[in-house]
Amino acid sequence: MNEEKETVIRTPPRRGHMGRMDVAEKPKSMKRAIVSLLRYSKRYWPAFIAVLLLAIGASVLAILGPNLIKEITNSILDGVRSPLGIDVEKTVKLCVTLVVMYSLSMIFGYIQGFIMATVTQRISRSLRSDISRKIDRMPLRYFDTTSYGDTLSRATNDVDLIEITMNRSVGQLIGAVTQFFGSIIMMFYTNYILAFAVIGTTLVGFFLMSVIIKRSQKYFLRQQQELGALNGRIEEVFSAHNIVKAYGAEEKEKKAFDKLNLRLRASAWKAQFLSGLMMPFMGFIGDLAFVVVTVIGGAMAFSGKITFGVVIAFISYVHLFTNPLTQLANTISSLQSASAASERVFEFLANEELPSEADKTAFLPTAKGDVRFENVRFGYTPEKEIMHGFTAHALPGQKVAIVGPTGAGKTTIVNLLMRFYEPDSGKIYVDGVDISTLTRKNVRDLFGMVLQDTWLFNGTIRENIAYGKADADEATVVAAAKAVGLHHYITTLPKGYDTVLDGNVSLSVGQKQLMTIARAIVENAPLLILDEATSSVDTRTELLIQRAMDALTEDRTSFVIAHRLSTIKNADLILVIQDGNIVEQGTHEELLEKSGSYAELYRSQFN
Repeated sequence: MNEEKETVIRTPPRRGHMGRMDVAEKPKSMKRAIVSLLRYSKRYWPAFIAVLLLAIGASVLAILGPNLIKEITNSILDGVRSPLGIDVEKTVKLCVTLVVMYSLSMIFGYIQGFIMATVTQRISRSLRSDISRKIDRMPLRYFDTTSYGDTLSRATNDVDLIEITMNRSVGQLIGAVTQFFGSIIMMFYTNYILAFAVIGTTLVGFFLMSVIIKRSQKYFLRQQQELGALNGRIEEVFSAHNIVKAYGAEEKEKKAFDKLNLRLRASAWKAQFLSGLMMPFMGFIGDLAFVVVTVIGGAMAFSGKITFGVVIAFISYVHLFTNPLTQLANTISSLQSASAASERVFEFLANEELPSEADKTAFLPTAKGDVRFENVRFGYTPEKEIMHGFTAHALPGQKVAIVGPTGAGKTTIVNLLMRFYEPDSGKIYVDGVDISTLTRKNVRDLFGMVLQDTWLFNGTIRENIAYGKADADEATVVAAAKAVGLHHYITTLPKGYDTVLDGNVSLSVGQKQLMTIARAIVENAPLLILDEATSSVDTRTELLIQRAMDALTEDRTSFVIAHRLSTIKNADLILVIQDGNIVEQGTHEELLEKSGSYAELYRSQFN
């Protein structure tokens, strides 16, 4: 996530989904989801082929075993009946051959498991990496309409489910299919009458299995969707836990959680119950097949039509025939969960991305700070335009304040300036260069940002302050901390600048804000954006920050979004925004003399 800066300005997230599938078709069934996963894993097909061959080899060896058991049984019985006795040499050879075959089957199974464990771990790593990179390339519109918890669930729960299912089920499925068809061939080779008897008893099982699979698939998909919704709710509530406590909304949130939890339980119960019916039913079919072989085979052996060894072999074949059915029932249940998870993962990966900028050659290594908006129109949705031909000009080194009521479009100006969104029409220029001709990374490298919402990661204080400029030396970091008045506090900590910001270090809201301001000082970008940077601090700290800000904004163009008008009295240009239009502009004194919107807003704060 290095290409896109983390500090972004966005409208509050709303529930729902959006995005167009132009990379791949949305998988809408178990078959399509599995096909999507196979296409994604095509570079591992040689490994899958090796697993396929090993699984087939292990199953074939297991299938041939009962035929040897038949020969061993007949050899012993013939020896008992013969005056010459048992042919020990022949019997021992058959037993050794059988042991070697079963040993090879076990070794093949071990190698198969090793390969699948390796491959599935690599696939799950690739999926998580692709999701992470996809997030970097997604437009902010997607995250404005999708809860963060749902996206997180796709990257964690869904990928984990795909990994577990592939690791446990792929080899098992191949082996089960091979055993199933191989045992049918061997049963007909051994005795077709008993083969028809066994197959006839299992036809009903096949029919009911197909019905159950068809009915339960929709519940597996719903289960993953409800899990994503539940994770989204948990993420939202815990991230705003203090607000929930402050407003006494614990009971309300508990009810909302219980409602989502019950919906998840209901869909999970239906999915697991329906798929769980297959295992006991196929077990019953297998037991019934044993009874059929015992009765019919015993009668045929008693009448001399088959040997007793055939009956013994068929009992093994019934196990090899019905056991794959039970494995298939279990595997298909897992595949249904994995296909639902796969559908959600590939649905996300197939969403519309930001346009590629590989063909852009224009580059602005630095900027003097001449910024011009020219007849810019924009709306977050096509139905509602927020900016209606916005035009403004900031000269190099000017401190430009943007004020206005909530919803007037102040933050939208910054979103467009940073290319978090693109204008519907019009142009934005930096030093005469249309920013749409520059890469997004280039544009954002020109700006330092201090937002109202602070963001600190789990790392040392030094790393947090130097986040925008990882190669900053110690003196630069310390100078930035001193500029915002944090140096003394940091030196009182046991490890100073090497103190790790985690649950054991308690920072006030104001101290967090001061740290983000120090981060902007270290970055030393030619243009600066301050979005209510002093809103979370007390008056004394505000004065300290204001002095640091004056030094920070000196000789660089800065855009200050402010509600506290006392912080922008010294601005070179104040833009008063209403409904996406500039209704007034000028210095603090000029606007007060006009006695217009700005004067009214200013007096409302100080009277």
